[in-house]
Amino acid sequence: MNLKKMILVAVLAVSQTAAAVPAFAIPASTQSTTGNVAAAVNTTQTVVTQEEPSATDPLPPLVTEAPAGTVTPTPTPVPAATAVPAVPAATATPIPAVTQAPIDGAVSTDAAVPTATPLPGSTQVLQPTTTAGLTTSATGGQLILMMNSNKMYRNGTPYTANQPMAVKNGVSYVSIRAMVEMVGVSYTYDYKTKEVIVTKGTSIMRFKTDSKIYTVNGAKNTMKGPAYQFKGTFMVPLTSITYALNIPYTVDNVQKRVILTLNTKPTASFKVQPTEIYAGQTIVNYVTSYSSPNGTPMAEEQWGGNKLDMYDQPGFYTVTYSVRDANNLWSDPYSVTIQVLQPNQPPVAQFTTDKDEYKMGEPVILTDTSYDPEYEELTTTWSNRGLAYFNPGPTSIQLTVTDKHGLSSTFEKTINITSEQLYTQDEVAKLFTIPGDVLTFDGGLIPGLPNLPYNLSSDSYTLIRSNSPETVNTEGVLYRETSVGKTRFLVHHMNNMTTRQKLYVIATNNGIYPATISTEYSGIAGPVTSPEYTGRISIQKYYNSMITGSSKAQIILQPGQSVPILTDLNKIAMKPKEVLSLSADLVSDYPILYNVVMVEETKDPVAVLPTLPILDRDGVHNRGTYPDSTRIINVTDLVGTTQSKLILGDNKNDLNLIGIDPMTGTEASNSGNFGVLYKIVLDRVAANTLITFNPRGGNYLGSVLVNGTIVNLPNKGSLSSSDMNAVIFRTGEYEGPVDITFSVASGSNLPVNFVFTPLPAKK
Repeated sequence: MNLKKMILVAVLAVSQTAAAVPAFAIPASTQSTTGNVAAAVNTTQTVVTQEEPSATDPLPPLVTEAPAGTVTPTPTPVPAATAVPAVPAATATPIPAVTQAPIDGAVSTDAAVPTATPLPGSTQVLQPTTTAGLTTSATGGQLILMMNSNKMYRNGTPYTANQPMAVKNGVSYVSIRAMVEMVGVSYTYDYKTKEVIVTKGTSIMRFKTDSKIYTVNGAKNTMKGPAYQFKGTFMVPLTSITYALNIPYTVDNVQKRVILTLNTKPTASFKVQPTEIYAGQTIVNYVTSYSSPNGTPMAEEQWGGNKLDMYDQPGFYTVTYSVRDANNLWSDPYSVTIQVLQPNQPPVAQFTTDKDEYKMGEPVILTDTSYDPEYEELTTTWSNRGLAYFNPGPTSIQLTVTDKHGLSSTFEKTINITSEQLYTQDEVAKLFTIPGDVLTFDGGLIPGLPNLPYNLSSDSYTLIRSNSPETVNTEGVLYRETSVGKTRFLVHHMNNMTTRQKLYVIATNNGIYPATISTEYSGIAGPVTSPEYTGRISIQKYYNSMITGSSKAQIILQPGQSVPILTDLNKIAMKPKEVLSLSADLVSDYPILYNVVMVEETKDPVAVLPTLPILDRDGVHNRGTYPDSTRIINVTDLVGTTQSKLILGDNKNDLNLIGIDPMTGTEASNSGNFGVLYKIVLDRVAANTLITFNPRGGNYLGSVLVNGTIVNLPNKGSLSSSDMNAVIFRTGEYEGPVDITFSVASGSNLPVNFVFTPLPAKK
């Protein structure tokens, strides 16, 4: 055989062997300087060449075994002649100007600045290197990519990628497979969509050929350049894949390399249940949690510290938890300090009386001195408690207190009532009933009492009353109105749909200038199923904001902008049959279009607003825009020398506000004057005068503000009868002024009376 034939046979043999072994990331110590043909190792020759994938298979399988008859070489350190030189600490941080292509379009300058911006959370500090320019880490170490090269170094071992790092249109690209293989996460290729799907833990990332968009668990992200395929290799921008995989990196322009910090340690944590643990009583449950950046399964767990299923003694105990994954990497220890409490002790019920013996009708002063060893709030229940007693002889009074765990105790004391009488029952009730509690007298007599004469004026608050349809059966606009200056809202609606809904007030600036909306006062209650309760609580919060200023806020609305305001209204979705109530005062410097809408909880109210229908009123409840909704009632005469009354909401002595329904253009009458704020100024109230609140139109549940103090109407239950009077104030021994602020609570009934009664003389 001549020399030419021998050479041809040798070449064919080498080619056939190479074709059987497709290569991707090959330990660089076994490859030639071209990266195409491996050099001989030891006494066995293994010839490996890169096989270009077909167009339909951009991600061929990685070779993990050598063909029969060959030996896969063990990676060896980089020869000294080709080793990357170490970077001295003094020169690692400053980055001089470079001429090679920057990372993802960063422009290099003469200043000593990095040519790449680190990802959020990365640390731009070069890692210390060995003499080979490499380092290892127990937590996963480093992956080093050489610029303009297919060389890679993972934890000191050199590899060769199927394509070198490339620069295209100013953006640095890498093989996505080279990256995910080196990092240790899984991937697949979807031939139909031309997408590479990368899975890391619970995160799923999708990169699509010729697209700048990639997704992480469905959320879209934009890359600096589109993904593309080159010779069957799927290439993506370097910073996009590092960001998607949450890998910090730094750039070393001196040695022309990109250094990625790989963290593959698992993480461990646990929770302790229940939240309160009592010595000798509570069985402790430890609920563990494990995660791995690469989805590696857990192989072992280890507990440390004082882990017990039950603790005998109170105190603080620290428990630690660690896990090892299948790659033999341990997590950092996770610690929880458990507070073990003294076992719950029952509360102690006790009270005192100011003395042991009383006359009939003499006030008995009870002082509750109960306590709980754990300082918990207690529920109190009295038995046979009275302002005074009217049957002579021994009388027992009991008090039971209960803690939040259900433990209770009872205390009883017996006092003696003599046969001598101090006050009658009526006198005791008028003199000693506390504000918010109810006293009873003949309601049939109240209409015949004289009405207080007063001077009436108003403040120019525009009232928007959105209360019809009160029961909302479909999504839509409940109210639409434009207002400027002082604007008051009264909103009260029930969700009568089968889905959870949200209630919004949307403000729109249709002008050409920025508009400022200032919230002065507001009270929001619900969602709950009781209309009366939401009415009462919203008014209480409305008064409280007047006292504290807690609702003051300001927003600037740009021309054409629409935003929800009073957003506490839509924090919680309304379940079917639940009600929301709102009372609020706003001020705007330019006209604002207000829309009150109800929509399904997941919808964007601003986006769907143009498509929502305006709902019809229900024919029973009221809606309308009313001017001058603050009424100022000033009484200058002396009040309280004789019994008298002040009646509100009867449309006779106190006329309804007249306005317009802007959705229909028809006149509206504010029946009951809901939403009107009454400011009652009594200049002179006689000494020893009792002021009570008496309902006349039916059940009432609300509150009133008297001299800056909120008083419930009533403290317990509701005012369900015209014979019931809730005490709101008593004057003392001297004449003086009294200021009453009142607004009708939604869900209650009108009219109502304020009754002024002289008190009996004290004995």
